[in-house]
This record gives sequence, structure tokens and C-alpha cells, in this order.
Amino acid sequence: MKKIPKKGYLLFLFILTLTFISGCGNSASQDIKIGMVYELTGNTATYGVAAANGAKLAFKEINASGGVLGKQIQIITADNKGEPSESANAMTKVITQDKVVAVTGFTVSSCGIAGSAVAEDNKIPFVAAATVNPKVTVDTNTGKVKNYTFRACFIDSFQGTVGANFALNSLKAKNAAIITDSSSDYSKGLTQVFKEAFTKGGGQIVSEEAYLQKDQDFKPVLTKIKAQNPNLLYIPGYYEDVGKIIKQARELGISVPILGSDAWDSPKLSELGGAEALNHTYFTNFYSVEDKNPASNAFVEAYQKEYGQLPDSMAAMGYDAAYLLVDAIKRANSTDSAKIREALASTANFKSVSGDMKLSDTHDALRGVVIIEMKDGKQTYKETVKP
Repeated sequence: MKKIPKKGYLLFLFILTLTFISGCGNSASQDIKIGMVYELTGNTATYGVAAANGAKLAFKEINASGGVLGKQIQIITADNKGEPSESANAMTKVITQDKVVAVTGFTVSSCGIAGSAVAEDNKIPFVAAATVNPKVTVDTNTGKVKNYTFRACFIDSFQGTVGANFALNSLKAKNAAIITDSSSDYSKGLTQVFKEAFTKGGGQIVSEEAYLQKDQDFKPVLTKIKAQNPNLLYIPGYYEDVGKIIKQARELGISVPILGSDAWDSPKLSELGGAEALNHTYFTNFYSVEDKNPASNAFVEAYQKEYGQLPDSMAAMGYDAAYLLVDAIKRANSTDSAKIREALASTANFKSVSGDMKLSDTHDALRGVVIIEMKDGKQTYKETVKP
């Protein structure tokens, strides 16, 4: 047997190595890359981490059942830190550098608005999980629906109206005071909707006050409100501020029911506000584990097995958003962005964890609003209001 010359042997090894690397590259390229951008750090991290956990569970289930279009999903994760500027940066990275075919994520409206601008510029399908401000899917400058932006959640116009009707009909409030986070598009949007629906239903707004995120002392504002003797206090804000506001309101002797919105949903709400202070408080939400249906039951069981705890509404929305996006990719039978966009726009019978839902002409989810009552620091399901 002839000896292979040293130079020939080295050349052979070099070619073999290139072939191996090329093969590995081709194998990796068979994965479908999907961006997942959430508030993993910062003041709203409790939302983003829960939603990301729900999304990761969904993608894990999808991959375990064979993936999509015969390929596995590769998640490209980015942290928007709960800041609009960081949201734009994170979206730009996963789209332009990581080359994802679509993106899901976001639980904060201002972040979702910033993220959607990047998605639109790059014509990449984006499914927001829990951003309720109408500006996420509609360009307020033109009034036109954004082509590539969709969401798995309802919007403020429905949530705020449900809250106002609940205040009027179930809590029998004839007048109300409102405290708004003036630094939040989310809070300002809900305030406007609630005020319009409440007054249209015969109620009166006796006081409107504002605060900024991270304020600590709310007693001057609450003292003004107490002097107006309202039947109800409406606070459409994030849990970190809301917990402190409720605690200080009760300390001042404001004992009327307090009503809020989905951003209340965090285990930390009870820690900040105190279990007793939170009695006679209510909020509108996306989901409750007590709202039973087959899809929800399966989700709760899988989530508990994966993470050792019950899912909250943000986990449910992350889960739904991931499945909603993959459902569109399957129906499009393609990873082409325009075809995925068309499939998302035609979503009519999607099985969410809170029941059947569809997407409206403005790319928003038409799904039920859950009413939650806080009792001794625990969430208690009251009812679901269907669209």
C-alpha cells in the first residue's frame, strides 16, 4: 500500500474539515428561527419572565410534536429591559443580525409600540403577547392598520369598557375617582376609555389625579381624592405603583372598592399592598386558571410540570402568542414573511387558553375579559365577559 504524501494528507484533512463544517451549517440552517423579545429585566420583569416561560413551553411542545414544516424551531431570545429604546434595539438585533423569520413577545405597550416600528420597517411578522394599547397595531399618524403587527390580547377599548360596566352594574358605583400614570401610554389609554364608558353609562368622574412611575409618596394625591368622597377608585397602572397606592389609600381611610386592569397581575402586588388592604379590589385580566376549558386545563398541567407553579395571565399570553404565530406559519406553509402575514390576518378559529378567539380587522384578538377579585391576597375568578 502506497503512503499518502504529507502534503496530500493535510489537504485531505482540510477538505474533510470543510465538509464537516459545511454539513453542520446546513443542519443548523434547517431550523426555523423565531425571535422572542420580552421584559426579562427592569421594573416589569415579572410580566416578561412569566410570558417568556409560557412561550418557551409552547415552542418546546411544538418541537416535541415534530416542529413546524418539518423543521425545529430555534428561539432567539432578547431582553428589551422594559424600555422603548431597548425594545427597538432588541428587535433590530434579532431581525437584522439573527435573521429570524418572525418575532413574538412584549408585555408593555410602550415597548410594543417601539418594537412594532422596527418590525414594520423590516417587513417581519410580529405577534405581541400582552400589549393592549391600540397604537401597537394601528399607526395613529395615518389611522392605518400596521401590515406586519398582530397581537394575542384584547385592547384597551374593550378592557376599559368592561371595567366601566363592571363598576356601574356590579359594584353599583355612581361616581369614581381616577389615578393615572402620566408616563405610561397604557395607563393614559385605559383612563380615557374607562372615563368615556363610565360617564356614558350614567356615572360621574369626581376626581382625576396623576403620578409618575417610581413615585413613592401618593398620600397628597389620595388626600385630594378622599375629599371628593368617591364610590370607587380606578387605577389602570402597573403593579409596582398600584400596590403602594392601595396600601397608602387604605392607611388614609379610603375604604371604597378599587378597580384596575391587567397590569395588576403579579404575585408582588400582594407583597407591596398587603393582603388585607387588597380586599375589595378588582381588576380586568386576560386569563384565570379558574376559568376552566380543555385548552386551559392542558396548559395549566403542562406549565406546572415544567415550572413547578401555576401559570399567571402573562404566562398564558406568552403561550398563546407563540402558538398563534406557529399556527400562521403552518397555514402559510412557508416561512416567507408576506405569506405568514397573510395567514395571521386571516386567523378566525384559534384555540386560545381562554377559549376560541379570532383576529379583528385591526389585527387585535377578540377574546373574553376575565374579572378577578382579590380576597386575602389571593386572586379569585368572578366572571368572563365575552366580546
